Amino acid sequence: MSFELFGALTVFALATLFTPGPNNVMLMTSGVNFGFSRTWPHTLGVSLGFGFMVLVVGLGLGAVFSAYPVLYTIVKYAGAAYLLYLAWLIGRSHEVDSKGGEKGRPLTFLEASAFQWVNPKAWVMAIGAVSAYAGITGFPANMVAIAAVFGVLGTVSAIVWVLFGTALKRFITNHRAVRIFNLTMAGLLVLSLVPVFLEG
Repeated sequence: MSFELFGALTVFALATLFTPGPNNVMLMTSGVNFGFSRTWPHTLGVSLGFGFMVLVVGLGLGAVFSAYPVLYTIVKYAGAAYLLYLAWLIGRSHEVDSKGGEKGRPLTFLEASAFQWVNPKAWVMAIGAVSAYAGITGFPANMVAIAAVFGVLGTVSAIVWVLFGTALKRFITNHRAVRIFNLTMAGLLVLSLVPVFLEG
């Protein structure tokens, strides 16, 4: 295994995982609205779900998209439509009632894992990682190594974004502030789609 290639993969993973995107915006929003412990299944769903997605793409799904580019286009725009729906849900959500009566709930592990498959940024990251770093070692160990890097660093990144959200909660102390925050996060989620449409 090339140390230089593994180091480059790690830098790529850090740069793509920690920068704002649909997953991180949603994790931070969930941290503000539901706290760390209730967001934990969402956190693991994002990190482990994306690691699994990278593994599957590397084991052959990427070749299917290369052979049939229209499938990638369909998934990309279906994912964009779903993100717009999520932005609408976030924008109209309310703060958690201090007595425990929430009007919403955080994503479950399975929901967050499934979301990776309709997340346009996740597809770009997965295909980019596999295309650029498949030579890290022999197949299929290379795909396991790449997926493991994204799984481990993805967990760290997800935790950081949720903690950022929970830290923000102390400054967002009333219904109006939560409403403004959620609307802002919904707007950022919509803006995260700009590269998708520019690519199209």
